[in-house]
Amino acid sequence: MTENMWSYTSTSGHLAGTDLTGYKVEATDGSVGKVDKHSDEVDDSYLVVDTGVWIFGKEVLLPASTVVKVDPQDEKIFVNLTKEQIKNAPEFHRDKHLGDSGYRQDLGTYYGTGAPFGGRPA
Repeated sequence: MTENMWSYTSTSGHLAGTDLTGYKVEATDGSVGKVDKHSDEVDDSYLVVDTGVWIFGKEVLLPASTVVKVDPQDEKIFVNLTKEQIKNAPEFHRDKHLGDSGYRQDLGTYYGTGAPFGGRPA
């Protein structure tokens, strides 16, 4: 992970202001769903991915630093996670977790950074 998990890496090809809604999301071992919502905010960038039937309609929140490549021509986003890692991520509920710093801490711990929202160590 990057120092700040809530920022896109400089090599991802992501351009701020690009609408990623509807882009397909590809894990290292296959497709996981489509982007339902995303944020480009500084130190608060993420993707909300609708996994569809793959994990029974579950939505997952992926920190921007998990994005390895954005392909605007094919409308695909490649992340550096496996399907299993995404499936086992802390459960996401849009109404409950979007502004919840405790949930962000859980994600930081899960993805191995130990850093909560904003990238600051706990």
